[in-house]
Amino acid sequence: MKYTAVVLSVADVKAARGFYEDLFGLEVCQDYGINVSFTCGLSLQQEFDWLVGLQKERIGKKSNNMELCFETKDLDHFLEQLRRYPGAERLGDVVEHGWGQRVVRFYDLDGHLVEVGEDMGMVVRRFLRSGMTMEEVSNRMDVSMGDLKKLLERDTGGHS
Repeated sequence: MKYTAVVLSVADVKAARGFYEDLFGLEVCQDYGINVSFTCGLSLQQEFDWLVGLQKERIGKKSNNMELCFETKDLDHFLEQLRRYPGAERLGDVVEHGWGQRVVRFYDLDGHLVEVGEDMGMVVRRFLRSGMTMEEVSNRMDVSMGDLKKLLERDTGGHS
């Protein structure tokens, strides 16, 4: 068996497509009019009630029981994009989790909860630039030294 996608119910597939293309730079791999799939595995479905055979009233908004998670190498740049995007309702300010990752949460145009956080390799680099040792970073983030090195190598192709 192979996992293939998450499908989000959307009111306006064109508006939702624009939201995910503009803010996240997602690329469409299939467009069937009321269904659009991105190369990352996220799909958008207008008329979701018809697709799954439920009454329209049973399709919820802002259920707050799951979130889509994205990481970015430049959270500050993303925050500027988000500020300029109409209809994105923020849940609050940027928070820094105990492991050091800064994140922001907001609702997309259809009330789905979205989190955008710093790329974890960038968090490690920020800690190292601040003068922390690899051991201190490992303790702060509660990860093994091996996993810490993998985070650093993940986006440098092994050249950290």
